[in-house]
Amino acid sequence: AEVTQRGGRGGEPARRPSPAPVASVYQPSMAEPLIECVPNFSEGRDPAVIAQITRAIEEVEGVWLLDVDPGKATNRTVVTFVGPPEPVLEAAVRAAKKAAELIDMSQHKGEHPRFGATDVCPLVPVADITMEETVALARRLAERLGRELQIPVYCYEHAALTPARKNLAVVRAGEYEGLRDRLSRPEHAPDFGPATFVPRTGAIAVGARDFLVAYNVNLNTTSTRRANAIAFDVREKGREAKDESGKVRKDAAGEPVWIPGTLKAVKGIGWYIEEYGV
Repeated sequence: AEVTQRGGRGGEPARRPSPAPVASVYQPSMAEPLIECVPNFSEGRDPAVIAQITRAIEEVEGVWLLDVDPGKATNRTVVTFVGPPEPVLEAAVRAAKKAAELIDMSQHKGEHPRFGATDVCPLVPVADITMEETVALARRLAERLGRELQIPVYCYEHAALTPARKNLAVVRAGEYEGLRDRLSRPEHAPDFGPATFVPRTGAIAVGARDFLVAYNVNLNTTSTRRANAIAFDVREKGREAKDESGKVRKDAAGEPVWIPGTLKAVKGIGWYIEEYGV
């Protein structure tokens, strides 16, 4: 089994080494600001679907596709591209539209938490641009996705519109299977787009964040229970508190009580990756 840790506050899985880089080093004009976009798509097993999504990105002039990292066990692909803000936003929208056409979330199964065809879409400031400017771009992207795709969009990390939604784990709680119920409650209304459950596409989380470091710790066990126990002890979010009978304790508002983990700004999850035997 394996524990995946993420330094910083991202939502992407630690990556396996890619067979080969998608492109050589990007060499931008020194005068233009640069941002990175790291969308995670809920498809990691069908190369034809992944290729159609990345083609939509590559067709946008001024955008440089840096990496495509699919995972069979997670059934998820992490894509990385970079460029000036406007082309990057356009490429993100086109990719999300293509994912909405090709991915049916009602049929999706995978080891990684998820709630949408384009599950997360963070923007990262790279050069000559501030985090505040990146936040404004992320919110513009979120508004456009909600309007053009007519799906629920939540803003997280630095782009969060409320403090409670800064943590992606909170935004994505219940995952796809719990999304219909969450959308029926006013306190979980999306930041942009309709508060309507769309079975095929689910929802999307758009954020602005710093670079993060993701890594895997391989354990000498195939038990995901043990791997998750370690992850819960380490990650900032921690674990749900339980009473003597093993039931989850809840606060006055009916929400679960959490016992924090040991490391701030760290996320973690335990899983068994059959394709690697760990």
